Amino acid sequence: MGAYIVRRIGQSLLILLVMSLLVFAGVYAIGNPVDILIGPQADQQDIQRTIAALGLDQPLWRQYLLFLGRALQGDLGTSFVHGTSAIGLILARMPATLELAGFAIVLAVVLGIPLGLWAGLRPDGWADRIIMGMSVIGFSMPTFWVGLMLIMLCSVQLGWLPSSGRGEVVTWLGLPFSFWTIDGFRHLLLPGLTLALLNIAMIVRLTRSGAREAMQQEYVRYARAKGLSEGRIIGVHVLKNILIPVVTVTALQFGSIIAFAIVTETIFAWPGMGKLIIDSIQMLDRPVIVAYLLVTVTLFVLLNLVVDLLYGVLDPRVGRGARS
Repeated sequence: MGAYIVRRIGQSLLILLVMSLLVFAGVYAIGNPVDILIGPQADQQDIQRTIAALGLDQPLWRQYLLFLGRALQGDLGTSFVHGTSAIGLILARMPATLELAGFAIVLAVVLGIPLGLWAGLRPDGWADRIIMGMSVIGFSMPTFWVGLMLIMLCSVQLGWLPSSGRGEVVTWLGLPFSFWTIDGFRHLLLPGLTLALLNIAMIVRLTRSGAREAMQQEYVRYARAKGLSEGRIIGVHVLKNILIPVVTVTALQFGSIIAFAIVTETIFAWPGMGKLIIDSIQMLDRPVIVAYLLVTVTLFVLLNLVVDLLYGVLDPRVGRGARS
């Protein structure tokens, strides 16, 4: 297992290197931020001075090598607009995005697995039809429309929940959190539910199909023949065997929520990384864009690594295959 972990870490570092090249080339080869950062009244000397200060007078390959050297030291550049560290700006907004994504994925797991089990253990019943019908609706509705409808219903029409902002936060372990306060939790509900809806539908369908398949396996019949209770059969034998695809999809969807929470954060004015990247794209703030994309890629790589390691815990056969 140790050699397997080292090999996976090496593969992850190679992926990060390749993605840094693609991201840097894609972002720095498009547009000219100088046209946005300086006013039209600036003369040619001011323009050349700004270009040199930003390091844009160097060839693209040299800019990348300089960027790579700084990145190895933890420096992903300085924001053209804010004049501060790009990674510092990202990390300052990351807790809000991670809190929103974490709440959404927990909500999806807490609701999706029990509903999927209920539908899978009683196939073709009225509960199965209702749950699967709702999952189809959850797949079909776009996130931005769900967010707007929730604002219109819960905020405008009923006045139950706030429609924007993060609300009151409490600092814990040096990080601000919303869910520790009633006001913050109320602000978290609508954007969290908006992001969770698609994932609830996905986990429901995965759990249902896995439960239906597992209930027909020999080990379930053998467990019943031994006289085990139905609850133990479902909780130990069935659930453990269907968790591998659920864990895989949940981890990847958690990364997707972090990467693509931009629309939801914009709709609900949630002060996370998504709103920052929208502002940076409008201003062609290249270092912030590159830092955001590389942080997102790193999160995806780490999540995939964690999922691979969890496979060995959920299914010992995976661990034995890795050691061999």
